[in-house]
Amino acid sequence: MSLKAGIVGLPNVGKSTLFAALTKKKVEIANYPFVTIDPNVGVVEVPDERLAKLAEVVKTKKIIPAVVEFVDIAGLVKGAHEGKGLGNKFLAHIREVDLIIEVVRTFEDPNIIHVEGSVDPERDKTIIKEELAHANLSEKPILTVYNGIKQNGQFRNIEIPTYRDGIWIDLTKEYEKPGEGLSYLISATYELLGLISFFTAGPKEARAWTIPKGSTAKRAGRAIHSDFEEKFIRAVVIFWKDLVESESYQVARAKGLLRTEGKDYIVQDGDVIEFRHGV
Repeated sequence: MSLKAGIVGLPNVGKSTLFAALTKKKVEIANYPFVTIDPNVGVVEVPDERLAKLAEVVKTKKIIPAVVEFVDIAGLVKGAHEGKGLGNKFLAHIREVDLIIEVVRTFEDPNIIHVEGSVDPERDKTIIKEELAHANLSEKPILTVYNGIKQNGQFRNIEIPTYRDGIWIDLTKEYEKPGEGLSYLISATYELLGLISFFTAGPKEARAWTIPKGSTAKRAGRAIHSDFEEKFIRAVVIFWKDLVESESYQVARAKGLLRTEGKDYIVQDGDVIEFRHGV
């Protein structure tokens, strides 16, 4: 399944910086509103160290991770639902995504203008919330990224209450040298929608497949091909760590770690599955 996350926020808060850091694509970043008119789109790998370990066991060099599609949507402004700025066009782009990443500015910088004239994270969040609500988009899952500059563990120049509903990231620093912040953001985006990964692993490739948490083995087959769901017979399953520790399917089988599951088996995050289906 394809997962699409839209990056939104007021102008000059760091949206394009986040997108560039995530995707390493060259996008225009400038100090004025509406620099991003048409949405940039980039596909980003979901960090997963399990794949590399599985690849070693099955002796393949080809690794295909799960991905998230990030969409850099131009800045919202107060009154966007009434057509202010380029509002209607931007809101249309947001309707196409599964999840919203809301970038909120927490740093003061006289050289970077703020469309509202001052830095106020709570006000900015309220503006975005109201615009999404007016456009009937307030029920989409939202992950907040607080963009700020840390000095001695504190954010500079502005008093910020303790937030527990988002992720703090110094986006300028992450853009210059990606760190754990981006990896955590990508994984959080994946998890917020209730998604998990199962794997297929063989001589051709080790690959992660995205499915909703709670999916049955039969439903999981759809991620690979519709025939795997429609003509499902059974699934041969092993947990990824058991396979890695066994160092081969042969040893894992001798240990009794490979098991056969039916169509109603609930797939677990990290399962390695071989599907058996009819012709």
